[in-house]
Amino acid sequence: RERERERRVARVAMYDLYALGPPLYKIKAASLVAGIWDSITEKPVVLGLTNAAPSFLERNPRGQVPTLEVEGGSIFESNAICRYLCNEALSALTAATASTRPLYPRDPTTRALVDCWLDLDCELFLTVKDVFDLTLGFKKGDKREGVELTKKMTDYLRALENKLSSSTYLVGDSMTLADVVLFVDLSIYFFYMLKSKDRQKKFPCVSRWFATLSQVPAMRESLGHLLDQAKMDSDDFVYSYPLGEGVENPARWMFPEIFGDQKWTAARTRQAFLDFFELKGHTFVRSSPVVPHDDPTLLFANAGMNQFKPIFMGKADPNSPLGKLRRATNTQKCIRAGGKHNDLDDVGKDTYHHTFFEMLGNWSFGDFFKVEAINFAWELLTKVYKLPADRMYATYFGGSKEQGLAPDNEARDIWLKILPESQVMPFGTKDNFWEMGDTGPCGPCTELHFDRVGGRDASSLVNMDDPEVIEIWNLVFIQFNREPSGELKTLPNKHVDTGMGFERIVSVLQNKMSNYDTDVFVPIFDEIQALTEAPREYRGGVGQKEDPDNVDMAYRVIADHIRTLCISIADGARPGNEGREYVLRRVLRRAVRYGREVLKAKEGFFSKLVPVVVRVMSDVFPELATHQGKITEIIAEEETSFGRTLTKGIERFKKASKQILAAHKVSKAGDKPMLSGQESFVLWDTFGFPVDLTELMAEEYGIGVDMEGFKEAMSAAKEKSRAGGKNKGAAGAGLRFEAEQTAHLRDTLKLAATVDAHKFSKADVKSEVCAILSSGSNSFVDQAAAGEVVALVVGATSYYAEMGGQVADTGTIETSGATFAVEDAKIAAGYVFHVGKVAKGASVKVGDSCTVRVDYDRRHKIANNHTCTHLLNLALRNHISEDVQQKGSLVDDEKLRFDFNNNKPVDAKRLGEIEKDIQGDIDRALQVYYKEVSLGDGKAIHGLRAVFGETYPDPVRVVSIGKPVDDLLKDPKASDNYGYSIEFCGGTHLDNTKEAAAFAILSEEGVAKGVRRIAAATGEIAQAAIKRGSDLKAKAGKLDGVKDATALQQELNKLKAEVDKVVIPLTTKNEIRDVLAKHSKKIVELGKKAAAGNKKKAVAEAVESVKKAAGEGETSCVLQIDVGLDSKALLEAVEASLKAEPAFSLMVFSSDDKKKKVMAYAGVSQDAVDKGLAAPTWIKESLAVCGGKGGGKPNRAQGQGPGIDKLGEAMKKAEELAASKL
Repeated sequence: RERERERRVARVAMYDLYALGPPLYKIKAASLVAGIWDSITEKPVVLGLTNAAPSFLERNPRGQVPTLEVEGGSIFESNAICRYLCNEALSALTAATASTRPLYPRDPTTRALVDCWLDLDCELFLTVKDVFDLTLGFKKGDKREGVELTKKMTDYLRALENKLSSSTYLVGDSMTLADVVLFVDLSIYFFYMLKSKDRQKKFPCVSRWFATLSQVPAMRESLGHLLDQAKMDSDDFVYSYPLGEGVENPARWMFPEIFGDQKWTAARTRQAFLDFFELKGHTFVRSSPVVPHDDPTLLFANAGMNQFKPIFMGKADPNSPLGKLRRATNTQKCIRAGGKHNDLDDVGKDTYHHTFFEMLGNWSFGDFFKVEAINFAWELLTKVYKLPADRMYATYFGGSKEQGLAPDNEARDIWLKILPESQVMPFGTKDNFWEMGDTGPCGPCTELHFDRVGGRDASSLVNMDDPEVIEIWNLVFIQFNREPSGELKTLPNKHVDTGMGFERIVSVLQNKMSNYDTDVFVPIFDEIQALTEAPREYRGGVGQKEDPDNVDMAYRVIADHIRTLCISIADGARPGNEGREYVLRRVLRRAVRYGREVLKAKEGFFSKLVPVVVRVMSDVFPELATHQGKITEIIAEEETSFGRTLTKGIERFKKASKQILAAHKVSKAGDKPMLSGQESFVLWDTFGFPVDLTELMAEEYGIGVDMEGFKEAMSAAKEKSRAGGKNKGAAGAGLRFEAEQTAHLRDTLKLAATVDAHKFSKADVKSEVCAILSSGSNSFVDQAAAGEVVALVVGATSYYAEMGGQVADTGTIETSGATFAVEDAKIAAGYVFHVGKVAKGASVKVGDSCTVRVDYDRRHKIANNHTCTHLLNLALRNHISEDVQQKGSLVDDEKLRFDFNNNKPVDAKRLGEIEKDIQGDIDRALQVYYKEVSLGDGKAIHGLRAVFGETYPDPVRVVSIGKPVDDLLKDPKASDNYGYSIEFCGGTHLDNTKEAAAFAILSEEGVAKGVRRIAAATGEIAQAAIKRGSDLKAKAGKLDGVKDATALQQELNKLKAEVDKVVIPLTTKNEIRDVLAKHSKKIVELGKKAAAGNKKKAVAEAVESVKKAAGEGETSCVLQIDVGLDSKALLEAVEASLKAEPAFSLMVFSSDDKKKKVMAYAGVSQDAVDKGLAAPTWIKESLAVCGGKGGGKPNRAQGQGPGIDKLGEAMKKAEELAASKL
């Protein structure tokens, strides 16, 4: 485990590079040759924005580009960066690569010579830049300056020519960094400012040198656009000062990432947005996970505002980073598949729907409002992105008479100062009034629409779902709260929430008519084509006319869905059978089906697309790279699972479809042919085809699906995969603690946040009732009568409000005239709401002095379980994997429950070790330390565990078991930290682990695919469970003394039932079950011994009787042998007897008194068969007497019957039949 930890702590050297133009080409070429480019992350740069942003200037005060960020600082100037990287590459040389000649050798003489050329290049570069700036019009000058610069460049080239006349390279006999640097810096001047004949005539050696280096793959990869042979050979692409009239400025193709068609790559588009708003005072907030960890109303995060809902709802802790935000910006990962917002069915059919997309956004939380929001948007679009104003249209809310809402004339008037009236348009609530849900914050919005075509009046196409006139930005002005009654109330604080579809704005800036034609998707399409047997490349076709074989649709489906799956799995989800997990399974199977059937891909292709998604997206979402292995493994596993039934399912669908179409053709019915609900259910249930996938396939065949029939079949099959409902009868179920309530406390009543620091103490608190929230009206009242459910807000409290998996405290709040029973406690926006009712006395009034008293015995039990939950988290990391992450928890006064990621059950041995470790920590009486520290200091502590996706306050509380927090802060990187439980936690805990007394794991089970759950108990409950387990184990030990098989079986049955029912430690339960299994095996062995005895007895009796009868001249006989229903014993008896007397015929009977059954076996000689006594007939007619049946072959037959009371008659019948034939 220690080695694994060291590997995880170790970091591969990584460098962030900010560069553009020739410096970028030079650094990339040198890094590629040196073999270190893969260790570099090329960060997007937008000059004037990125290098002016405060976060950039913190690291790089002068805003220099290029810059290479390394551990400990930054390196500026391109040649210095090249030197550093080549030197770093030397340390990475292995025995296998030691023979490779380095670009920047260690040899002092060689290195000094290379440095001389690099120093010369610094001067050369400035001269080349002056030539460029003058020629390309970036600076003013005259012809005389142009002549001087040309002369200076000629001198440089002559010096180079002189050097290269006697050598192939500048230093030594192999390429060095000097060659790479000068090649890049001279290439544009040499190829595009000197005519072809002058190059060859005046500088033949330099020409040869350029020709040699042009063939180096690294050169072609880093500046291939400048090494276009046709351009280099043509004097049409030779430029001089001044540029002639009508000559297009070559800067567009020479430096495409600065001036040309590569300026607005997806990465730079995103970066420009974020940098722009950072310059406008916004705080960058990293995207929240797409799996909402604290919002049960969402399957997935589907909008940029989701993580800010606590602010809009008035629930944000004012001490948390979220509560302190005033302006924010980010790019949010969003998924719209399943639930209210579901684009899954549309993906692939058009060129603009996605299940996963990024939402670029900026927010104001009670700071700026409409004027600033609109002007910010306009400035970014027209000044930064340079979009033409005449192609943009602004919409605003035109009012609603039905709801009594006035038009948003404020937004209209702001726009009319920017745009002509013909480009400012009102719309109704459907398009321009935004609501979070049926209740909650809402307000009017203004949208910006862009005409992709231009040169026309496109106002009539706005909001008409025309793909040529699209919405690119929505600015929402949150100024109301929608009440449950439907009434709108003005919010005390007004907010701005804007969202711009990233993929859509990229398509606009790259002048593409489809989101799928941009560099967001093209690299994924290229990889799809390489991994499949696709009949052609992606062409962007839509519909039967453009895409008759559905190839383009398949490309879009696969590319979109692999992004969705990678992002969601990296954020903690995985395909499964319920909820969001089933949505992801549908997404995966839809993509796999298109790949396998339409693109003819081989099984396993889908998981192989993970690397390209990581390559394209991990710069902005680094969790993709962190979890690449896990993502690949999960997708491959799901793909394989579906692959087992995919082919057969498709075959079944095709067969059913052909039959339906044929029957429909014969019947000549006018309605649409339909696939039955039962058939679609079989495809779902047996072959794993989500019904929407079946609908899609049916659509391709021109048939429909009977969805009502499918639902009926589903119901009939009792498919129940709904999550269990929560306790709807909980205290205060009708109370709401949202923006309206918290704003009333803060702004109307002027109440400070509740002082809840006492929640970690064990003392009552003297306070005052400050407010009472009624559950009847959900409004504040002056008093609460006996029996009425309300929530009290007091000035100071010792109650712990429910959060972080820990249940709330219960207890009382006592005034001079009443006792208020607290059944629950909630916290919102820093206010603690004590939910309950007056249990004694007449009423509680606002202003009453009170004593806040917690049920401390109950709290101690909760603290037991919470502290042991931390110990369990550590033990799981130690015994299973460092990758174990908490997926959920519940801590109450009876138990603890801990969910964690693991693909298989934890075996009994490890569970025992985990339980033993935790009990050991309890017995060692470890001190529990806690302290509030800054969030940054807390995150710096190695070994600290935090819940993935959780938002923590600043300062944050650190809980450490066994090591003082002060010691952790003194040496946060200490290696022994990993031996302690250290977590961010705001819950209540023990002072010392010995207080827990005992720990027992009660169960371990799977709750979802890849998620396991451990339930455990502590204290008295654990001790009682351990005692019960010990008693039951002793009882099981006494089974050794039971020798009778029947008695042993009875005892086993009793103990098995008791073990299944009783609450005891899981390890003890497993041990007892092992004992019971041993005794079950013993019973089987006793049965085998009994059977062997039966055989021996039956054979002996039968052989003796047959020999006796044969000796008396008989040719047949009928016997009864007491071996129960042991057919093998009867068989052995007959076979042994007839072996002794081959000419004899025999029927043997036996019976079982308990089962009330008769069994018989007959063996007949061939002579008897010939005389008409066939064994099957003999058995059937004899057993018919007692209601039995039988059968077999002519010489052997067997049977049985229920009439044990007629056994004698059956035997007599058998004797009569034999006598009649023989």
